[in-house]
Amino acid sequence: MGLGAGGAAGVGGPDGRFDLDDRDLVWADLAPHLYAQAAARQWDPQTAVPWDDPFVLPADVEAAVVQVMTYLVENEQAALLVPARFVGRIHPHFREVVQLLAVQMADEARHMEVFSRRALLRGAELGTSSAGGRQSLYTLVAESDFALASFLLSVLGEGCFVDLLSFLHQFAPDPVTRRICWLAGQDERRHVVFGMAHLEHQAQVDPALRDRLRAAIHRRHDALLDTAGLNEDVFDALVVLAAGGWHPDQVSAGFDRVQALRHAMDQGRQRRLVRLGFRPDEAVALSALHTRNFM
Repeated sequence: MGLGAGGAAGVGGPDGRFDLDDRDLVWADLAPHLYAQAAARQWDPQTAVPWDDPFVLPADVEAAVVQVMTYLVENEQAALLVPARFVGRIHPHFREVVQLLAVQMADEARHMEVFSRRALLRGAELGTSSAGGRQSLYTLVAESDFALASFLLSVLGEGCFVDLLSFLHQFAPDPVTRRICWLAGQDERRHVVFGMAHLEHQAQVDPALRDRLRAAIHRRHDALLDTAGLNEDVFDALVVLAAGGWHPDQVSAGFDRVQALRHAMDQGRQRRLVRLGFRPDEAVALSALHTRNFM
């Protein structure tokens, strides 16, 4: 199929190399609405975030924020690269999907900016990055099937990140962290909505889709079986932020809140899997195989 805006194609000219040229492979009826919403809700990192609001945090709490921000930057880099792999493969006839993915990439670039800026707001160094975390993200970027990549990234990974950003908004120790987590969370919800709508549409026309989704979860789980999962520094940082202090009772409460976050992520994955047609018992088993690195 040739390059065009969706109208009648003239004779001659080069053929486009768009292998994602079947409506059922890319479409969601919500795509035009989501694109319009996304375009209207773009925000400027310079003006939407209160960078100059005064605050002073204890050194260990600031270090926890830096570590979590570093983790978020790393994951958002992967979340940008995944749609970037596909936007040039989708036929321009489905321009609303192309536009929506382009805005999604802009969202992730903006998230990388604000998370990096917050991490370096009070210092000059980022936190640590784990080999297991990088390997987990590589399995996302390496997925070459559009449906499977959308499933692993948007339905499972970004679905978990919506819960994480809500958690960070709730327990943020400063106004900058609170604001950027709220703003990013609104964008991520839209990404999840498109991923779900796209896969629900495809599941209606392709009864074998669920077998492919199931296999993708198992394949990714097997590839990450020997990795450590969530960076321990990130886990400890989340506990510190949720605790709000170093009294043993506070630390215990922080640990419980992080465990509750993990439970909420699991429950959310199960709900989305059931919406895609998996039996509830199978949704439980498949959700348990999701990477411990959250994304």
